[in-house]
Amino acid sequence: MKQFPDSPHAPAQTRGWPPISVVMPVLNEERHLREAVEMVLAQSYPGEIEIVLAVGPSQDRTQEVADAIAAADRRVTVVPNPTGRTPNALNAAIAASRNDIVARVDGHAMLPSDYLRVAVETLAETGADNVGGIMAAEGVTPFEQAVACAMTSKIGVGAAAFHVGGSAGPADTVYLGVFRRSALARVGGYDEHFQRAQDWEMNHRIRQTGGLVWFQPRMRVLYRPRPNVKALAKQYFHYGRWRRVVARTHEGTINLRYLAPPAAVLAMLLGLVVSPFLPLALIIPGGYAVAIVAGSALTGGGLPMSAKLRLPVVYATMHCSWGWGFLTSPKKLSRPQS
Repeated sequence: MKQFPDSPHAPAQTRGWPPISVVMPVLNEERHLREAVEMVLAQSYPGEIEIVLAVGPSQDRTQEVADAIAAADRRVTVVPNPTGRTPNALNAAIAASRNDIVARVDGHAMLPSDYLRVAVETLAETGADNVGGIMAAEGVTPFEQAVACAMTSKIGVGAAAFHVGGSAGPADTVYLGVFRRSALARVGGYDEHFQRAQDWEMNHRIRQTGGLVWFQPRMRVLYRPRPNVKALAKQYFHYGRWRRVVARTHEGTINLRYLAPPAAVLAMLLGLVVSPFLPLALIIPGGYAVAIVAGSALTGGGLPMSAKLRLPVVYATMHCSWGWGFLTSPKKLSRPQS
């Protein structure tokens, strides 16, 4: 592995391993925050680690938990995020951090013990500006298990490597990310206009300015899916809504994979509207239902029956919510022209 420049003041065992700043946007994470921080501090990484928690106005005891963690460990700093929005939190935490390598970690993320080591090795070997890995969805309840299956299936989320896996290599975007500070400075950090899709949007700007975003499948982060249909529908509705905002901001960033859900929603709506006059039009929504059931049977083989029965509902919720969010995304959400 290529070595980063040594600090002359670093202990012998840490030389060649640059210090890392881990930035965490935190909101309503009382249940998971302490464990998430402990998993970062327990990394098998030879270099120094600092953590900056950007805490929003939570409805639980997140602020007290964060303050207690910082009081007990000088490696942890807490900064305020009055807006409660993710991109604002990330920028605030980055501004308060000190190191040339910056890792984004969520307040409920569960990192493998070698996550930061693999990230730094990959940055050095590839020269990338950002490296990241797989959003490894795992569920506990039958519904969560069905969502996890859908989120790791091409039927559910398309071919994005950070969902379904693949070989290491250049990517449009990755999950979370470990960045060179120079790249964050070059693009001006996260665009605080984007309430969702801020990761994809910033990675686009990194690539547009000549940087490399690299997918590393060895970096697997455990992700807990939404627990019910309502929460899942809200999540994917906003994904679709803000992905269209990104498309309006950056021309040429939409492909057929992104257009498939809104096209399916329009086709099914059209079929339902004209079916009183042309009953054969019901073949469109009926065909979609048959395809979803068949796709669920194909992809849900390893699930318990209770989860397998929920899988068609999960697929339909994800597709239709994303598509409807994309179709109804108002122009007023577009980034104001400067």
